[in-house]
Amino acid sequence: MWDSETESFGGRDFSNGVLTTGKHGVKTDGFELRGQSWYVATDIPSDLLVLIGDVSFHLHKYPLLSRSGKLNRIIYGSRDTELNKMVLDDIPGGPEAFELVAKFCYGIAVDLTAPIISGLRCAAEYLEMTEDLEEGNLIFKTEAFLSYVVLSSWRDSILVLKSCEKLSPWAENLQIVRRCSESIAWKACANPKGIRWQYTGKPLRVSSPKWNEMKDSSPSRNQQVPPDWWFEDVSILRIDHFVRVITAIKVKGMRYELIGAVIMHYASKWLPGLIKEGLGSGEPGDDGSNSTNSNESSSIWKGGLHMIVAGIKEDIPTVQAKDQRMIIESLISIIPPQRDCVSCSFLLRLLRLANMLKVAPALVTELEKRVGMQFEQAQLADLLIPCYNKSESLYDVDLVQRLLEHFLVQEQSESSSPARQSFSDKNMYDSAQRGTNSNAKMRVARLLDSYLTEVSRDRNLSLTKFQVLAEALPESARTCDDGLYRAIDSYLKAHPTLTEHERKRLCRVMDCQKLSIDACMHAAQNERLPLRVVVQVLFSEQVKISNAIANNSLKEASESQYQPLISNRKTLLEGTPQSFQEGWAAAKKDINALKFELESVKTKYLELQNEMETLQRQFDKMAKPKQTSAWMAGWRKLSKIGKTTENNDMAFQVANAETKKMPRRWRNSIS
Repeated sequence: MWDSETESFGGRDFSNGVLTTGKHGVKTDGFELRGQSWYVATDIPSDLLVLIGDVSFHLHKYPLLSRSGKLNRIIYGSRDTELNKMVLDDIPGGPEAFELVAKFCYGIAVDLTAPIISGLRCAAEYLEMTEDLEEGNLIFKTEAFLSYVVLSSWRDSILVLKSCEKLSPWAENLQIVRRCSESIAWKACANPKGIRWQYTGKPLRVSSPKWNEMKDSSPSRNQQVPPDWWFEDVSILRIDHFVRVITAIKVKGMRYELIGAVIMHYASKWLPGLIKEGLGSGEPGDDGSNSTNSNESSSIWKGGLHMIVAGIKEDIPTVQAKDQRMIIESLISIIPPQRDCVSCSFLLRLLRLANMLKVAPALVTELEKRVGMQFEQAQLADLLIPCYNKSESLYDVDLVQRLLEHFLVQEQSESSSPARQSFSDKNMYDSAQRGTNSNAKMRVARLLDSYLTEVSRDRNLSLTKFQVLAEALPESARTCDDGLYRAIDSYLKAHPTLTEHERKRLCRVMDCQKLSIDACMHAAQNERLPLRVVVQVLFSEQVKISNAIANNSLKEASESQYQPLISNRKTLLEGTPQSFQEGWAAAKKDINALKFELESVKTKYLELQNEMETLQRQFDKMAKPKQTSAWMAGWRKLSKIGKTTENNDMAFQVANAETKKMPRRWRNSIS
């Protein structure tokens, strides 16, 4: 930056950021403001009236026409040679910038600062105040201040970029936005200890700090500078300028973790409630410093500062919703592609807002894929996203189903495409990858069971959606089905009108062999479960107990080979701890109780089966009564007579055959 000494550019004086001009045609002591009108303090009457909005300037033609090509062309190019009034409502910077231009034309010293330089530069370009009209005109001097003062200062670059929000498209066309963005990006990526400029934590200065002030206020060489020192300053920018800065920072090679962190910081300021306690949990003013900054920025850009708490109401303010939608779409587009650059909780809350504000479907799909990449890090509170498409269900279960599908696709792609490595390294990679995938799937399974327990209380949730979501994960993802049983029981409690077939279909998603002892005890006494499921639970528990006893016996037998035999039962009991004896006695009681319950359930089941068979036989007799008629009786008699005759004939034929087949007597022959 510049110090107080005088700098020279091409023979022109530019002293301490003060604009002066060597020659002016009207001697004046300054400008006077009377109401909404500016007057030149001089004895010469004004001959030119300039109107900009509600503000009027009573000036003289010569000082302005000698330095402005646009005003010169308007006055002398008009057919009215005595034109003394003009309207400049479209001048960038408004009446504030034109006031400074007028003072420069009259030779009054103008103190250049970062907040006004961009408006003054655009106004000079609008009025065509080039070097062709006068050497050292306003375009040259403002451009020199931008290049040599503003762009060498961190804070001035931030302030100028902030002031460009009201100067579109002039600031874009004059490359002010691009140059400030690249200057900020370069300083953010550089080492702050080596450059020693002021960083966040102190209020913004109106004027540019000098080098000696920067040395006094910058951290010492031994003091550690935080890597997020620049977050607070860039977060005051409007979303389009923030995107320009982040894009330039990406090109410079900033770490993606810091880029994700600054995106989350920006969202916490412009979308209060997104990071803290979820959607609509607090008012925008709850966030201390964030709300202060938001209130200061609201005078420049309305909208995008308050959360929309209303769900799917049609009376959402259009401008506010549009601004928030633009913020969310821009943030989604600049999130780095690397995994874990932002938290899964942040992505889910951003996804909730995106669904509420009807963000572009392509960006929503991209955001869902990002959530699926790190779905095992999600929390239950962030998954409970309301349904905003006027559906009967309370929560968006279809969204969670899509997130789960993206997670499974990501897991499959990661496990099927390992990097090229040596054989031993590849084996180590495969084992580590299998362990990571299984752990991630187990975490997702626990999360999904908790989510199903919460959404099962919704009476409008269909059985099909519940079943599809419960069966989405492979069986290997769950080592214990207690959470799934809890969700099924909650669904049965909230939907008492389910038929027997629907209850069986619902319980089919649960594996009774994966239930713990507590869950089995609860299921055995649960009247909402079908009887067949209860029998399966008791049978599986009996099998577990039998296997446990058998394994324990085998273990004791194997240990007895290496230990001295105990003489009698009394010595065995004395050598066993009292707590183990009490626990074993309690376990035996539980086993006997379970056996008794199992036998009673089997007996009851056989009784019901016998009753069912009896009722079935009675029903068959009632459904098929005997219907006989005289004609049928006669026909049956004739058939019986015919059968009797046939039988007699057959008997006669058999008798004849036997007589014919009698053995031949051999004759006694002498010969």
